Amino acid sequence: MNISWGPERVRKDGQSVAPDWTPTTDLIDGVTIREVRNVLKAGGAVTELIRADWFPEPLTIEQVFQVRLEPGALSAWHSHERATDRLFAVRGIVKLVLCDLREGSASHGAVNEFFVGALRPRLIVVPPKVWHGVQNVSQETAVVINMPDRAYCYEDPDHWRLSPDTDAIPYRFERP
Repeated sequence: MNISWGPERVRKDGQSVAPDWTPTTDLIDGVTIREVRNVLKAGGAVTELIRADWFPEPLTIEQVFQVRLEPGALSAWHSHERATDRLFAVRGIVKLVLCDLREGSASHGAVNEFFVGALRPRLIVVPPKVWHGVQNVSQETAVVINMPDRAYCYEDPDHWRLSPDTDAIPYRFERP
């Protein structure tokens, strides 16, 4: 779309949030997002990371761990055959990108991109076989908490990887 008052090849942003500030993204099948609000207190804030009553099925958490990413650091692409990841960024701002390459999925080929962190807390649930990558886009160390339903198996990891620049996924992370 060309406009008379700007340079050529300018593009207009599409809608990304609804009037209540919830994302308008069509989510990959099985992905859920829980918008969380910080509760401000006299000395700081309280933020819930996860609650059993947020989920219709019984909640299973077998492990909780944190991932620290230095500014610009990228962890991509990875997936799990059986495990569900539950990701929550508690420090910094990260870009979380998901890609559905599951054959027969209603959202096969879809890509979701989210910016999450302490300023916009969200719990993002990533089902098995959905590829995902995380990049720190802030100028501070970012911390992401993961609360998967299956603990990491040291002898036989349910962890599969693709190169960040693979042609199998139609998304490219920008390098800082």
